[in-house]
Amino acid sequence: MSQEPMKETFRRVVEEGYTKGNLRVLDEVFAPDFVAHQAGILPRAVDGVKGSIAFLRAAFPDLRLTIEEIIAIGDKTWARITARGTHQGAFMGVPPTGRSYAIAVMDECRFEDGKIVEHWGVADQLALMAQIGALPRPAQSKS
Repeated sequence: MSQEPMKETFRRVVEEGYTKGNLRVLDEVFAPDFVAHQAGILPRAVDGVKGSIAFLRAAFPDLRLTIEEIIAIGDKTWARITARGTHQGAFMGVPPTGRSYAIAVMDECRFEDGKIVEHWGVADQLALMAQIGALPRPAQSKS
């Protein structure tokens, strides 16, 4: 598979799946034996990714991901993404705050026969929790 089709497939996951909430696109681009290696995605198959997207979009209905940079080499793609949204639903036990966030996300996908067969990802969840006000603030000194 050449690099441009792999990039376009990845873009579909980001733009149609995550940003627009069209989960049907995942059935088109992920292989039946797809495996997710990202923490928090259970089951580690396509259904886990769908569940993760639904969970995120319930907490952040205006969720949007922007691909800042993407490369493809051999059978893999790597992308640097910015995720943005507004905390309008419960998230990890935190009631809605109405606060917006913008965090960095790094993703890697491996392809076989035009389909995504594996995914590794890291999102800056600490920054997300800080930006929505879910972390305690450090005590102020009284000097």
